[in-house]
Amino acid sequence: MTDYYDRHDGTPADDAGQPETEHGMTRRQLMRHAGWFGGTVVLTVASGEVISHIADSRDTKAGAAAGTVAAGSGALRFVQVSDSHIGFQGPANMDVAGSFNEAINQVNSLGFRPDFVMHSGDLTHLSTAGQFDQVKQMMTGMKTDRVFTVPGEHDSIGDAGRTYRRSFGMGTLGDGWYSFDTHGVHFIALVNTLSLEKLGHLGTAQIDFVRKDLAGLSSDTPVVVFSHIPLFAMYPKWGWSTDDALKVIALLRRFSSVTCLNGHVHQLFTKTEGNITFHSATTTAYPLPKPGRAPAPTPQVVPARQLKDALGIRSVGYRQGDRELAIKDQRLA
Repeated sequence: MTDYYDRHDGTPADDAGQPETEHGMTRRQLMRHAGWFGGTVVLTVASGEVISHIADSRDTKAGAAAGTVAAGSGALRFVQVSDSHIGFQGPANMDVAGSFNEAINQVNSLGFRPDFVMHSGDLTHLSTAGQFDQVKQMMTGMKTDRVFTVPGEHDSIGDAGRTYRRSFGMGTLGDGWYSFDTHGVHFIALVNTLSLEKLGHLGTAQIDFVRKDLAGLSSDTPVVVFSHIPLFAMYPKWGWSTDDALKVIALLRRFSSVTCLNGHVHQLFTKTEGNITFHSATTTAYPLPKPGRAPAPTPQVVPARQLKDALGIRSVGYRQGDRELAIKDQRLA
């Protein structure tokens, strides 16, 4: 590992004393975090502590770690895709179905069959029945045993997510939340896109579900949490946070290894707070600006040859007994 931090929020100790911005992050921290976008992330869990390593395209550690996990007997390997926005029409991407299909092809070309694929929301752009049918049909082309989803705010337009749940909510609880276990890892899929005023929101019923769901687990059980909107305050000014997430975070503090994976922001971002590491995923549709770099998080038009550099998928490997979790973000380019 090349980067170690003295503070739980993942920022270097030499930021101490720096004036904070209105969103609780110093300018130096914001610049450093902005530099992480587009990097490959390897997450290692050792002696109960989660440590992330940010690698560039020339760094072989990410590929080596993922390969080691993938080669292990009984390894868990899954893929996260996000923000396909099927139905979007605009200059930021004139063919979102085509780029999502390329992402599916990339999943099928990883060299292993994922145990499952998780789509972390905004499957569609306007939450119409036709768009849900299209993305559902496309995902049947993924070479995997199971496909899981959580809804984005674009999957809930006009009907509080009812059309989404008819297509993807079979067997879920409440507004679409659920949990499952595989390979010694406990997974929780949350919905924080329905009661939006500005920030994401979980609600009392869902937080009670998490409390009861975690109650019987040993503290050394690795926990992975999926949501669409970040569970940390990435950039509240743009709604990139969840207003009651701290109630869930408090329930996760007793576990030695917790990883939270989200979509929504259309770019790579990582943050570590004690035993919990948060990773935002990129999109298969179109890029959004980095925090504070534009008046609002609107679709960004980039030269056609650069679009695939902003799009991609994420593969994750975990081998039970080694306490090692490897996350690798790959661009469609």
